[in-house]
Amino acid sequence: MAKNNMERALDFVRARVEDDNRTGRFERRVRTRFPPEPNGYLHIGHAKAFNLNFSIADEYGGLCNLRFDDTNPTREETEYVDQIQEDIHWMGFDWGDRLFYASDYFDQLCEYALELIRLEKAYVCDLSQEEMREHRGTLTEKGRNSPYRDRSVEENVELFERMKARSRFSRDFLLCLKGT
Repeated sequence: MAKNNMERALDFVRARVEDDNRTGRFERRVRTRFPPEPNGYLHIGHAKAFNLNFSIADEYGGLCNLRFDDTNPTREETEYVDQIQEDIHWMGFDWGDRLFYASDYFDQLCEYALELIRLEKAYVCDLSQEEMREHRGTLTEKGRNSPYRDRSVEENVELFERMKARSRFSRDFLLCLKGT
C-alpha cells in the first residue's frame, strides 16, 4: 500500500499480515490478541505489545481479543485484571465483547497437553527451578536434557492427571515440550 505516494516500510508482523491477506490464508480476517498474565501491573513491554496487537487489528479492519493468561485464577488478584483493563482503555484501545480468560479453556488446554504427551512431544518434568537453570545452559555452554524427558507416555499421562487433580496447576511439576 502507498501512503502519501511513498511506499511504507512494514515491520515483520505487518509484512506477514500483508502476505496472509494477499494469499487469502485467513480469508483476509485479521485477529490478534493481547495475553497478559494478571499477576502485576503493566510495564513498557506490555504497552508495546498491546499497542502492536490492537493497532494491527485496527489497521486491517480486524479484531483484537484481550485474553488474560490466568493459569491459576485462585491466586490471581482482581486488582491487576481491573488495572490492566483500565490501562488499555486509557491508551485508547477497546476489545469490545472479546474479553477472555485462559482458565475458561482449562479442560481443552489439558486435552491438548495430553495429546502432546501421547504423541511424545511433551513430558512432565519435576526439576526444581534451580535445577532447570543448571540444565538450561549459557551462551557458551550447551544445555542438558532433563532426566525426566524420557519417561514413558504412560508415566507422563499418570503424572499429568495427578497434577491436574491436585490443583489446577502444581508448582511441583511442569509440562515441557520436547525440542528437536
